Amino acid sequence: MDSGTAFAISASGLRAQRLRMDVIAANLANAESTRTPEGGPYQRRDVVMESLPVGDRFADLLGEARGSAVRVARVVSDTRPPRLVFDPGHPDADAEGYVGLPNVNVVAEMVDMMSASRAYEANIAAVNATKRVLEATLGIGQG
Repeated sequence: MDSGTAFAISASGLRAQRLRMDVIAANLANAESTRTPEGGPYQRRDVVMESLPVGDRFADLLGEARGSAVRVARVVSDTRPPRLVFDPGHPDADAEGYVGLPNVNVVAEMVDMMSASRAYEANIAAVNATKRVLEATLGIGQG
């Protein structure tokens, strides 16, 4: 695998994890949103990723040294129903006094955010390691 491929794989991971963190941040920001423009409570969203082969030549795609980048395939809405909380004084309460709150679990979102952050940091470490290898390679040619 050449350095360009290594950088491309790490860059794809950085992009995917950044979008994942943005989606998680939106989930956290809307954890108590009872009304959206669509009419109901906010629905939690999640990022679905897929792997992509990366290589400069056709032979790279067939060989053992094949790299695999990542791409966000889509952002999906969680189909679980909203949490119902009894609060008859709330402006969005139904006839029985229940308010539909988003299906966002703040603790689970924070764990996902830490996971995405660590994955982002791992991709930055891979970029830096590739840079150090290239710098060392250039140093060999000058010595």
